[in-house]
Amino acid sequence: MIRLGKYLLAFYTAVLVAWIVPWAYRFLTTRAGKAPFVLYSPVIHDFALLDHADGETVRRDLQGRTYTEQEFDSILPLFYYRQLMADGRLPAELQGVPLTPKLIQTESFNFRHVPADRNKPLVGLYPLLESRSGRVDLEMPGDVFRITGERIEFIDMARNMVNEEKSRLFTRALLRKGFAFPARIVAGNPTARKDYDEGYLLLDREGRLYHMKQVVGRPFVRHVPLPGGTDVRHIFLTEFRNRKTLAFLTDSRGRLYTLLAGSYRLQPLPVDGCDPDRQRLTIIGNLLDWTIAVSDDHGSTYYAVDAQDYHLLKKWECPAAPPTPAERIGRWLMPLRLTFTSPLDKWVKPRGELKIEN
Repeated sequence: MIRLGKYLLAFYTAVLVAWIVPWAYRFLTTRAGKAPFVLYSPVIHDFALLDHADGETVRRDLQGRTYTEQEFDSILPLFYYRQLMADGRLPAELQGVPLTPKLIQTESFNFRHVPADRNKPLVGLYPLLESRSGRVDLEMPGDVFRITGERIEFIDMARNMVNEEKSRLFTRALLRKGFAFPARIVAGNPTARKDYDEGYLLLDREGRLYHMKQVVGRPFVRHVPLPGGTDVRHIFLTEFRNRKTLAFLTDSRGRLYTLLAGSYRLQPLPVDGCDPDRQRLTIIGNLLDWTIAVSDDHGSTYYAVDAQDYHLLKKWECPAAPPTPAERIGRWLMPLRLTFTSPLDKWVKPRGELKIEN
């Protein structure tokens, strides 16, 4: 027993050393790094960067030209339009398109995704809001639904009982459109803090895509045809103010798409590859163009995409900053590290990490 106790003590000591010592070293030596803010400029037709160097803010483009704060506002008029309005410098038109504050605000959107948003425990219960309530403010319903292997079930939260009538109604609507239970993906924005509600996009057992929402208490179900060979892996319902897009999607090959509202056309975007399980995705859009950023530990790739026909305007690859001397020393002294959390998910579990400095 004494020998076993010594072995256990040695094991736990090794685990603590592999966890605590690298963590303490990173805590004491890591410096906060700020990635530049990057946005495509329709004025100079280049990426504009808001960066920080030696404690100072630097505004520049990829050609090396620097700008004052007022000049930077002017080359990004659709992003800084409020400041330009206050200064009386908002242009009347841009690229032949008349500009009004309402139009700029309606057509602008921000979409951000980090892997931890997806890699986390799922409850499997979803509220379905009324899409045509006739009211300006949306309200959360008194029930939630879940999708089993045979049907969709609505559960009254106050009574904790299944609403059989509503469950049968929506189950029949899905089956009539050819839905195969259970659902592989249920994608929506379960909140009342938005301008309107588009319900959920559902990927069934066979990989077919469906749009489901509640309209005046009745089910609306639409089968969304997908091009041949499209194996959808991720769906992000958008519900942007301009109502032009319904969702962003990726497939098993890392291709990024936008699903257009109304026509339900799946439009491919000129992005080389995107893995939302391991990469961050940011899309900042306006009435003329979108700036798409795909980022991970190796760096970021930026794409400027035309907002009308979605062709590529410009692409820029920005590698990650090289490791600091302290980071290189840490990798050499402590190549094996034990961690319990990760920026890629919200699970707490032991994981080994081996980093060797070349």
